Amino acid sequence: MTLPLSRRGLMAGAGALVAAPAMAAGSLSAAMQDVIEYVQGQKTTGFLVIQDRKTLAERNWPLPADAGQFRATAAYETTSEGALLEDVASQQKSFAAVLAAIAVDKGMLDVETPVSDYVGAGWSKASPEQERAIRVVHLLTMNSGLGEKLDYLAPPGSVFFYNTPAYAVTKRVLAAAARQPLETITHDWLTAPAGMTNTAWRKRPAAFGDVGNPTGLVTSPRDAAAFGQLVLDDGRARSGKRIVSEAGLKAIFARSRTNPAYGRLWWLNGSAYAIRPLANRTEGPLIPAAPADLVVALGALDRKLYVVPGKRLVVVRMGQAAPDKDFDQQLWLRLSKAIV
Repeated sequence: MTLPLSRRGLMAGAGALVAAPAMAAGSLSAAMQDVIEYVQGQKTTGFLVIQDRKTLAERNWPLPADAGQFRATAAYETTSEGALLEDVASQQKSFAAVLAAIAVDKGMLDVETPVSDYVGAGWSKASPEQERAIRVVHLLTMNSGLGEKLDYLAPPGSVFFYNTPAYAVTKRVLAAAARQPLETITHDWLTAPAGMTNTAWRKRPAAFGDVGNPTGLVTSPRDAAAFGQLVLDDGRARSGKRIVSEAGLKAIFARSRTNPAYGRLWWLNGSAYAIRPLANRTEGPLIPAAPADLVVALGALDRKLYVVPGKRLVVVRMGQAAPDKDFDQQLWLRLSKAIV
């Protein structure tokens, strides 16, 4: 069920965004205030830190006047607390991973089954035999062996390649497996039971360009945090209702053979090396300053959902691309001093 949200409402009142009520600056520790000042200077629109279900910091800032392209492609309305609803780019992949795990729980999906069993033959540009070898799990772990034009490059399961057009086929698989629209299963299986009231799939505007993934997931900082809390609570909603099994989450966060910094559409810290979206390998963990058990849903323009089980911590950052190219590391250097 798609929420009745309107881009027109934001565009008419974009200049009227106000900071959401949150802790007074004077009540923050000096270390947390340093975190807030840093993220505010990084073109951030929304920032939220929750530990043990307690909000340690929450800030929302208006888009500047020169953010026209971002406003046209990624910004929607504001919530009652003054947070901007945004298309969170590739963060949507991590939501899809949980939907896939729920589908497995329901007996509707087998990730070891060929993709073509769900969406039909001819979905790629590979030969029939090559295509038949591509299983759902290969889409989830970004090692389908396909290029961005869905052309055959390598045997499935042999090489990691961050491929958004191939991922987008996962959404078709989910709808076919459930025999319901993606919007319906997202609402019924995930957002409604988790209390996420501002999250919905949206057709992206033409200005977004053709990235091989025409629908975006629009959400708010608080909804993203609720999603992160679901992970912390081993797949249960705040009410105690089971949304996804512990086994399903374990599978999501198992390191893939072709990239130890990646599971099933989630990024994982603490590995010996990481292969990043542009296929460049870097030695050491994804974010050296962050806890080793951190898992993260990453979206373009530095949209972040960090989850740290060992600290019962959820951190959300939304907004435009951070000017600091070392944003993850610099943020966690500061957060490590602010979080007990």
